[in-house]
Amino acid sequence: MKIKILGAILIGAICTTSPSLVSAAEVEAGFRSLFNGTDLTGWDGNPKLWSVKDGAITGQTTPENPAKGNTFLIWKDGAPADFELRFSYRLVPNNDKGFANSGVQYRSKVVDPANWVVGGYQADMEAGPTYTGILYEERGRGILAQRGQKVIIKEVEGKMKLDVVGEVGKSDEIQAALKKEDWNDYVVIANGNHLQQFINDRMTVDVTDEQEAKAAQAGILALQLHAGQPMTVQFKNLRIKLLPPSSAAATDLDRVQGDWGMAELVLNGEKVPADALASAKLKIKASAYSLDGDNVSSRGTLKLGESTTPKSMDVNTEDGTQLPAIYEISGDTLKVCYAMNGAPRPKDFKAAEGSDCVFATYKRKTK
Repeated sequence: MKIKILGAILIGAICTTSPSLVSAAEVEAGFRSLFNGTDLTGWDGNPKLWSVKDGAITGQTTPENPAKGNTFLIWKDGAPADFELRFSYRLVPNNDKGFANSGVQYRSKVVDPANWVVGGYQADMEAGPTYTGILYEERGRGILAQRGQKVIIKEVEGKMKLDVVGEVGKSDEIQAALKKEDWNDYVVIANGNHLQQFINDRMTVDVTDEQEAKAAQAGILALQLHAGQPMTVQFKNLRIKLLPPSSAAATDLDRVQGDWGMAELVLNGEKVPADALASAKLKIKASAYSLDGDNVSSRGTLKLGESTTPKSMDVNTEDGTQLPAIYEISGDTLKVCYAMNGAPRPKDFKAAEGSDCVFATYKRKTK
């Protein structure tokens, strides 16, 4: 890999969430832990169904102790409005049907306190092949976005209309990235009426809820234990960062401001060794970028296009090089794919062998 190529590539720093499995004592800057790792302090649910096992919040049903209906473990310390929520989950079917279903409620409300029943937006998950990652509204409008969809929810003549305006990923590829009966990382971002969900670095839905009479602006968080066959669901590393109200109007260019490092780079189907990327330091200020590192120095500008699917990026270096790219943004990590050597803008986030694409993942630098 030529250093000049690396210099051109690094200027695309944008973020795509890549949460790591962290303990309550290692929560990322700006985040608050919601679980102490020991007991259910701060949470309320059916004690016959919810406990802490192996350092994780655990919901479990058995033939002798079933859930009579969908029931929830409710976080008692707030009703967040705009936020980024990160957690890890694991689902295990304890039955011969392969059934296990759960979800995380957000901007929700308690509808039956005696039975810990909640309604509202739900980041869905299951042991099956279809629903993990969808946006569902429990005791409300039902499925609001299938996996891989970009949706605008509208009201037409008094009824909900789901307008599928694009694609954020392939449902089968999202499914293939899930770890069966193992830990998966989930991210939920609620920013104004814009809702995004990610699992294992992949965006699963992108929803704008314009049905004002139904769109929740704030509400509780809760964990679901679904009625049905015996199953176990576990959660850990639950942490939240509250976003200021003004952030609802923030642009992607606002979100990429600051200092960045490169986590991964793929060229011609192969990953570049991490030590070749370690020294690179990227700074973005307004629409200008600067990149410095061992034997690397680059300056230029970037332009972001948020209205396209995928979102577009145009990079212009001081030496006149132009790089069309696509990007995906959320949190403190990035995914961006660039076209090299005059190739057209990429359509997918990959850099196969023999292609003129370069696929990079970046993470924000923390002090």
